[in-house]
Amino acid sequence: MRPRVAVIMGGYTSEHNISMKSGAVVMAHIDRDAYEVYAVHIDKDVWLVEINGNWKPIDISEFSCDDIKFDVVFNAVHGAPGENGEIQKYFDSLGIPYTGCSAQLSSLTYNKYKTLEFLEPHGIAMAKRIVLTAKDTINTDEIISKLGLPCFVKANQAGSSFGVSKVHKKEDLSMAIEFALKEDNTILLESFLEGTEVSIGVITYKNSVRVLAPTEIVTENGFFDFSAKYEGKSAEITPARLTEAQHDALQISAKKVYTTLGMKGLSRSDFIFVGDTPHFLEINTVPGLTEESLLPQQAKHAGISLKELFSNALVEAIEK
Repeated sequence: MRPRVAVIMGGYTSEHNISMKSGAVVMAHIDRDAYEVYAVHIDKDVWLVEINGNWKPIDISEFSCDDIKFDVVFNAVHGAPGENGEIQKYFDSLGIPYTGCSAQLSSLTYNKYKTLEFLEPHGIAMAKRIVLTAKDTINTDEIISKLGLPCFVKANQAGSSFGVSKVHKKEDLSMAIEFALKEDNTILLESFLEGTEVSIGVITYKNSVRVLAPTEIVTENGFFDFSAKYEGKSAEITPARLTEAQHDALQISAKKVYTTLGMKGLSRSDFIFVGDTPHFLEINTVPGLTEESLLPQQAKHAGISLKELFSNALVEAIEK
């Protein structure tokens, strides 16, 4: 009997629609000869599973529907609850395996500031930073004194570049902070790094850590924001146009981030080069899998089909 796979998608954040697209790609490429596959839509109000063309509510107490129980979960939920550890804890409580990293690691990596703090002692280069909450008094002079201008203001726990602004002028800083606080009640401010921006996938593939070819990001928008990612306002060059020294340094740093964190499954990390040194920005533990997403481009360059990529993730989940 083929294992039953629940491909979960949706979620509770601004990334909901992107997650639905990722989930559709996963549904389209999973090996149906090896797995019995069901789409599951995760929403705040109700979780639904598609059975024979009909959407039916999931019994949350045991993650089942109409006597159908699932053997493994493919997690395609970006943001909460799929990327912050919440849904991982739920599946742990039921003993259902899932793709990707553990609940504890998901919780850590979803918090950009805590991830940076965790990695910095391990020699990973990164920008200067300040973290603020909605309750903090904002001192723009102090922020600029430490970070300079331009600087970046980000929602600390959000993805797909939601709540991110590049600030060039002091008078725009407060507005950028308000914008970020719409996504999360904690914000991360970072100094601007001038250099080539790259995104690189690191995955566990056939029981070994594999670093994929990096993608260079060339955007019209000043940084890789939402429209650059999903509305065609960027050029994405795979493999990135790097010197041999830069390429080697990036491979080492990307793998070090993955292994130091104790990652499993699929990931994508973002870096900016200052000279030959890659500076780490953040890691995505449930990276986008849409037709526009970077990890599928990088897997293709490595000769790994989406069918192979997804099958490998499921085997890893079942065996771990």
